[in-house]
Parts: sequence; structure tokens; C-alpha cells
Amino acid sequence: MTSTDLGTASAFVPAPATAYQGDIARYWNNEARPVNLRLGDVDGLYHHHYGIGEIDTASLGTPEDSEYEKKLITELHRLESAQAEVLLDHLGPIAPGDTLMDAGCGRGGSMVMAHQRFGAKVEGVTLSSTQAEFGNRRAQELGIADHVRSRVCNMLDTPFETGRMSGSWNNESSMYVDLHDLFAEHSRVLKVGGRYVTITGCWNPRYGQPSKWVSQINAHFECNIHSRREYLRAMADNRLVPQAVIDLTPDTLPYWELRATSSLVTGIEEAFIESYKDGSFQYVLIAADRV
Repeated sequence: MTSTDLGTASAFVPAPATAYQGDIARYWNNEARPVNLRLGDVDGLYHHHYGIGEIDTASLGTPEDSEYEKKLITELHRLESAQAEVLLDHLGPIAPGDTLMDAGCGRGGSMVMAHQRFGAKVEGVTLSSTQAEFGNRRAQELGIADHVRSRVCNMLDTPFETGRMSGSWNNESSMYVDLHDLFAEHSRVLKVGGRYVTITGCWNPRYGQPSKWVSQINAHFECNIHSRREYLRAMADNRLVPQAVIDLTPDTLPYWELRATSSLVTGIEEAFIESYKDGSFQYVLIAADRV
């Protein structure tokens, strides 16, 4: 991909399909939270999702250590990348000649990891021109701009031909869209036998309704968290057959408890911690095959 192609891909901003999507585009164009940028500065992989795994307490040392905060940020970023690795694990066998789609790609960290692992081409879509430009700039810096590209478009109406993708995913981005519309588009662009994976927070239908904590998370991120049941129903309606449904809630709680002790707190940490503990909110991975 040439620099001309890159500029065209990131500079063109299509009219959002709804006023809400316009709000979301503005939200992420203006977003520059230290919790996203400082963690990405650790190794140049900029994520917009959370982490999973046990805390490596030995690597942290003690809070009295002058390097403690730096070590804590490095550890939070390690957990972020571990989450992305788990998502990629569930894509199944991907060949270098395959093409993948990251729906709601953020600043592109997961796309870079996918290309580095599989050698495949990765197409990312986001409503945010700021994010797309950032991701494309990083791909150029890494020398992989001919394989990894971010573009500004609606994940519910992508420019990709039917059946092109061998795999696709949403990593904490599905709460911004209607699930039936989302999975209809994934089903369209995936080849038969292709794999879709999502990692997402969802409210637990056994709780009854979204809890006050879930409502706080919705308000904080201007999103609309769905229930686990809605995911499975919308997949079934769109020829996506789940092969794995994994509760990652116990695995993500350590990340949030560590983040709550850092200088990067945003004020939403309590809502995540308490909702995970009371069972009203869950962190799940769903992998589904296109049939």
C-alpha cells in the first residue's frame, strides 16, 4: 500500500449512519486517556481493551520502589496483550494468504499482533479518523503497511466483498451497535467455515436486568452493553454457530484490581470490580463458525 493509498483510507470520513454513530466518532476522535496511551508506549502496541491473567507480583516489587509505577504500567500492558493473544488463539488456523477483519480496531494493537502471528493481511474499521490515522502511522513505522490497514467506516456496512475474510473479531467494540446488524455483516464478509471471535463485557441475564454498575459503565463509555443471551441469539440468526463460550470474568478481575491502585484511574474501576463480584456483569469470549 502506498502512502497515497494510506492517506485516502484514513482521511475520508463517511457520514455516520445515525446521529449516535456521529456522537461515537466524536467521542473516540477526542479520546486520549493516559490509560490507553501510556500502556501502549511500553512496546508500541496500542490497545483499547482490558487485560486477563494473574498478576506477576514479583515483577512489581513494592510501592516504595521509585520504579513501582512504571512496573505497574508494564504489567497492566502485559495483561492487555495477553487478552489479545487469547482472542487470536481462538481464530483457529490462519494462513499468510488469508485476510482478517478487526471490527472496531481502535489504534490497531490487535491487528499488529494478528499479522505478526499469522502473516495474514488485516483490515481494521473504526468510526474514528483519529484512531485510523494513528493505526496506519504505526503500521508504516513497523514496515507492515502493506499488510495492516485501518480505515474509517461503519462496521455494520463495510466495503469488503462477500466471503473475503477467513476470520474476524470484535474486541470490546460490539456494545456500540445492534447485534443483529453486526453479525449479519460478519456473516456476509466471512467465508463459509470462517471464524468469528468476540471478547466483550455483557450483563448477566440471570441477574434480571442491567445493574446500577452496568448502567454506570454504559454512561461512562456512551455505549449500550448487551446481555449474553442477546449475543447467542443474534449469532444463531446470522449463521454463526458458537464453538466456544468462555467466562473470562475471574481472569479479568486481577487486572481491574491492579488498575484501581495505579495513577491511571478513570473513575470507572469500581463499577467493573463490583459488577464482576456481584455477578451482574460478565467478561466472556465467544468463538463462532460461519456455516
